[in-house]
Amino acid sequence: MQTTAIALTGFALWYVLLSVGMGLYRGRYMLGGRKSANSFATDGSDLDALGQRITRARDNCYETLPLFAALALAAFMAGRLDITDGLAMWVLYARIGQSVVHLASTSVPAVLVRANLFFLQMIIYAIWALRLLAVA
Repeated sequence: MQTTAIALTGFALWYVLLSVGMGLYRGRYMLGGRKSANSFATDGSDLDALGQRITRARDNCYETLPLFAALALAAFMAGRLDITDGLAMWVLYARIGQSVVHLASTSVPAVLVRANLFFLQMIIYAIWALRLLAVA
């Protein structure tokens, strides 16, 4: 399997793990009788701080997954996975790091770390897009 495919699959798996974590966390509220299954706010605003962070970390993940998927697909279709393979795992590492920091804290230093990890991903996506357009 190409590195890009491994990283994209890892990204999707990370989204699955965050989704399961969010479901389990919300399940505690339902089993404890504090909320019904159909009463959760989609943004997690009706949960405690950790529940809100889990929800936002998951949302951040699916908000950027389409970028990775679109660029990986474009590279594959162009026969140019060499453009994405070199940095693909860095995208995955930055995504997981961003989520873990988000889960751990919302302090100013943590937010700055998260922002840098996010921008690292965006820079890599921009590099890929420009390189793919240059060979088109």
